[in-house]
Amino acid sequence: MKSGNLTKFLVAVIAILAIFGYYISPLAMSIKQGLDLQGGTHVVLEAVDTPEAKVDDDAVKRVVKIIEQRVNEIGLTEPVIQRQGERRIIVELPGIKDPEKAIEMLGKTALLEFQDESGTTVMTGKDLKDAKAEINQNKSTVVALEFSPDGTKLFGDLTTKNVGKKISILLDKKVLTSPVVNEPILGGKAVITGSRNIEEAQDLAILLRSGSLPVKVEVLEMRTVGPSLGQDSKDKSVIAFGIGIGAIVIFMLLFYRLSGFVANISLILYVMMLLFALKMLNATLTLPGIAGIILSMGMAVDANVLIFERFKEEFRAGKTLRAAMDAGFSRAFSTILDSNVTTLISAAVLFFFGAGPIKGFAITLGLGILLSMFTAITITRFMLTMLMRANVIKNGKIFGA
Repeated sequence: MKSGNLTKFLVAVIAILAIFGYYISPLAMSIKQGLDLQGGTHVVLEAVDTPEAKVDDDAVKRVVKIIEQRVNEIGLTEPVIQRQGERRIIVELPGIKDPEKAIEMLGKTALLEFQDESGTTVMTGKDLKDAKAEINQNKSTVVALEFSPDGTKLFGDLTTKNVGKKISILLDKKVLTSPVVNEPILGGKAVITGSRNIEEAQDLAILLRSGSLPVKVEVLEMRTVGPSLGQDSKDKSVIAFGIGIGAIVIFMLLFYRLSGFVANISLILYVMMLLFALKMLNATLTLPGIAGIILSMGMAVDANVLIFERFKEEFRAGKTLRAAMDAGFSRAFSTILDSNVTTLISAAVLFFFGAGPIKGFAITLGLGILLSMFTAITITRFMLTMLMRANVIKNGKIFGA
């Protein structure tokens, strides 16, 4: 029975160490990375009043939705678009190669108008059903338009009344093309010519598909993080993580001996569980998020320190090893719970009232607290119990007592 418990303990330790060594790097790299780790562009936009349109809550919500659609159409991976305050919108574009071009596309009002020869607007972009970039039979790049049922009727009326005359297609009050109508176009389709290449036509098609912004948007701030700077931050984070976990491991071994070794195994398991939870939640890892992980590692060990110190007090008071351990866990629990609840409240406040990286810090800190309580109270106790049953723990020195 004793040897069986020792065997189970050794198998569990070896399995945890092997899984950690094999999976820690792929698991960490599989988590989404923020701009500060992989590079990209951070933009702060603000909706502003104009004589034509005033900013209200509904207008800003529509701007957010349209910008989301435009960013998704560009094909970026893991963009972040979120509202901040009444009028501001934060846009994070990871790994973008041409930030100026992307920002220009995000901020365009994209108001499409069809005007007759007298300059009267007959229909707008809201009458569109679809817009695609194509190369026609003449090898020219065009944007093919398909109208909605209402738009088909309006465009048919427009071309019927203007045979032999010019109609103009404008984007944000700028003329894109002014073709002469040779015959009525009743099929609900048209093309916009003038694009210099397929990329320009695709950009125009994206704007037209996503619709026009209801209000004017200005760029308040644009910050670009280069890939090399992001990699440098990532490398330094790995070093900080290694130093942090190394210092904790050494401290626990020096002060708490075999029980410190058990706490270190629980810490390794805790790190794996935390990264896996972040992966499952599809969280984005940022530098503040990594700081939250490192801080929560210290808090995870802090729970074990409270338990071991309480054990020493109980053992010195004359209790047996098993009774002292049980008392250490049960009596330290209230202290651990109180300290962790207050930190959880702080993390919740940061999450609900913070933005961007602050939320990332709050998520990793909050998850870390919950998982640290589980590993400290459940995993550590289970492993120490196996050692006691195997008669490996025979005196208080195992806890540094």
